Amino acid sequence: MRLCLRACLAAGVTAVSLFADSAAVLPFANLSGASVPHSANLDWIGQSVAETIRETLGARGVITLDRETIEDAYRRLQLRPLSELTQGSVLKLGQALDAEQTVHGSFTFTPAPPGAAGSTKGSLKIQARISDRRQFRQSPELVETGAIEDLTTLETHLAWRALVFLAPTLAPREGEFRSLRAPVRLDALESYIRGLLARPLEKEKFFLQAIRYDPGFSHPALELGKIHFERKEFRPAADFLEKIEPQDMHYLEATFLVGLARYESSDFPASQRAFQTVVQSIPLSEVYNNLGAAENRQNLAHAVDSFRKALEGDPNDPTYHFNLGYALFKKGEFAEAADSFRAVLDRDPGDTVSTLLLGRCLKKQGLRTGSDSAADARLQALERLKSAYEERAYRQLKSMLDPKKP
Repeated sequence: MRLCLRACLAAGVTAVSLFADSAAVLPFANLSGASVPHSANLDWIGQSVAETIRETLGARGVITLDRETIEDAYRRLQLRPLSELTQGSVLKLGQALDAEQTVHGSFTFTPAPPGAAGSTKGSLKIQARISDRRQFRQSPELVETGAIEDLTTLETHLAWRALVFLAPTLAPREGEFRSLRAPVRLDALESYIRGLLARPLEKEKFFLQAIRYDPGFSHPALELGKIHFERKEFRPAADFLEKIEPQDMHYLEATFLVGLARYESSDFPASQRAFQTVVQSIPLSEVYNNLGAAENRQNLAHAVDSFRKALEGDPNDPTYHFNLGYALFKKGEFAEAADSFRAVLDRDPGDTVSTLLLGRCLKKQGLRTGSDSAADARLQALERLKSAYEERAYRQLKSMLDPKKP
């Protein structure tokens, strides 16, 4: 099963959509009405509900469309985001997005009466339906009600119910599912969602604010880790990413990024540990490749085995051929290394480093040591990393090949 999945994924994520249904989760409309002062300020709740459902479905193996793709469809159809949709508009959006299933709905906030006992600001009612474009049918209405302060709990239960309807074989028990997302303070959740929707220069401010409000909220920590990683600030990136706990649904993604960040910080043992953690659950070629790179920087013999496993998953990727060749070259196994560099050049004739290393292999000339080592400085630390991480595609394909296992 593992090799089959890795080989299929090597064909690309888009191949999954050729033989699987996809789901579009639309932003939920705000129906609070004019009786609620500044009700438009609550629009973020509709995005939050959609984000939670989308994230939940995708994490369990359901193919979902990202928020940007859905926003583009709204623009093309000249529909206002967060507006109440007719069934015809839902159908048009499903067609425009080529989504077989569409999750849509609304929410209504009712403020607490003045002087009411208790600490709640008011109550929330969330209503959702799932439309099946192929079979022209709708699910029963899914309704969640409760205090607005319990928004994450309401969202989580609604997301679980949507998952049970769309993919019952992928849904864990409700109690297990709830443990994956602890309740979050309302102000922290609002800051996080506003950060997702903000312009790039404003995102960090909202995510930091979310963590100040609720230090245990992992989602903004993940986003801050990504922001620092993109800036090549690898140590603070790893510090944020390592806040993600193992029970969190983003743990493996965060740990993959920790592996990259620790590698770029030259902490190769920590990088190796991170990639070893990921590969035990997500045996993708890119993870094996990066694990091999961290091992090879420590001159560990089993780096060759990791690179071979990466190559088994995608024998056409020149990066995997190069890294295997480089590890063999460092070990002095010149004949095999030469074969790997030839494979690189077959795929990328302009790869000058592979040409140089192939020449050294043919001469059986390894890395110089001692006083002559400086002459080979340019041939040190040549391992090539992969930054793409396709856990969602892996889970989607795995659910199609073995639907009984979530």
